[in-house]
Amino acid sequence: MMDLFADQSRRNREGVAPLPVRMRPRTLDEFVGQQHFVGPDRLLRRTLQADRLSSMLFYGPPGTGKTSLARIIADATRAYFVEVNAAAVGVKEIRDVLTQARQRLEASAQRTVLFVDELHRFNRAQQDVLLNDVEDGIVILIGATTENPFFAVNAPLVSRSQIFQFEPLSLDEVRLLLRRAAEDAERGLGAWKVRLLPDALEHLAVTCDGDARRALTALEIAVLSQGDGRPRPEGVVVDLDVAQESIQRKAIQYDPTGDAHYDAISAMIKSVRGSDPDAAVYWIARMLEAGEDPRYVARRLVIAASEDIGNADPTGLLVANAAAEATDRVGLPECNLILAQAAIYLACAPKSNASAVAIWEASKDVREGRTLPVPRSLRSTGYAGAKRLGAGEGYVYPHDAPEGYVEQSYLGVDRTYYVPTSRGAEARFAAYLASLAKQDSAAIPTPPDPHLPAP
Repeated sequence: MMDLFADQSRRNREGVAPLPVRMRPRTLDEFVGQQHFVGPDRLLRRTLQADRLSSMLFYGPPGTGKTSLARIIADATRAYFVEVNAAAVGVKEIRDVLTQARQRLEASAQRTVLFVDELHRFNRAQQDVLLNDVEDGIVILIGATTENPFFAVNAPLVSRSQIFQFEPLSLDEVRLLLRRAAEDAERGLGAWKVRLLPDALEHLAVTCDGDARRALTALEIAVLSQGDGRPRPEGVVVDLDVAQESIQRKAIQYDPTGDAHYDAISAMIKSVRGSDPDAAVYWIARMLEAGEDPRYVARRLVIAASEDIGNADPTGLLVANAAAEATDRVGLPECNLILAQAAIYLACAPKSNASAVAIWEASKDVREGRTLPVPRSLRSTGYAGAKRLGAGEGYVYPHDAPEGYVEQSYLGVDRTYYVPTSRGAEARFAAYLASLAKQDSAAIPTPPDPHLPAP
């Protein structure tokens, strides 16, 4: 097995490596976070203990332990371990690693674990180079990526790998790492006799957003920026002011074309649908703070107004459309006021997706059922010869009736698409349609078309 830690240990002793590197866990017991798969009796821990590694993909945001866990695996397994960064190697280097792995397996029956950091930086052709040797067991691939592997990694590699999704560290986990680093005299900042005040600890834990690397880097800056950067007998105090200067404004992890984009907008829409104005406003704020195009948020509110509020409150669509137009006209930063107002209105409005269901069901019938001809009575009469073809024959003008309604077929078959709810304005629609149905109750119903699905 490659000794990945010899050079690192030397750098740690000399204090050259940054604090996040020096504090990397050396065993699973030191590893913090991701207990859903490295905790006691969890899958990855059992796999390591049995030395039964298979190819795996580590997927999650930065600073959550992907590389650290790969290095722990390197130390724990009896396999030969090779680590590369996808941004720094090409196809030739990967082919060389695979050739050596094959020779090693044939000569000594020793397996090779290939850890590829930032796997998403390999294009499809580069990933294809790995496929055959992964499938044949020549190498065990461990790929780390911040991108969703179902989009960023070739499907054959995904299908041959266990996927472990890393989550941002919790506040308690970040606090533990910060205290450990402040107290550790061998690898951490113990020699500086650091007094990390509670409000400073809390600020670093919150502002790092679950990124251990960012939290530890900020702590190191907070300590070393005081005095001449060397330990002092009286020690170092890290208070809230120092902590705030050391970590600055938090950088929100948000790829406008990736998971964060789709997850945040999904959360906003579902919050509106679920009548939670607080959550809706939070997700809008998060998107805008991360740099999302406010016009995109506005368009999604317009869609939600029709799909989720619908005719329970038809004014919702007017509000959302006005917000979209105003957002385009005003722009950032003030358009956040407009978007918040619209989202709160929609979240607090009565909900109905009856009109959405109606068009979905009608579209399904158009796609899958027999195409219905326009009834003769409804056909256009605005051209010469229409009468000779019988167009419009039998049509009764509803406004000529005292109630503004006459019973006649507009579809040619008996099919119901729109079923109004009893919520908001739709209650009036339901009552109106029910009153019309009473007028039609004596009429003989039109037989259903056998080519359409049953209602």
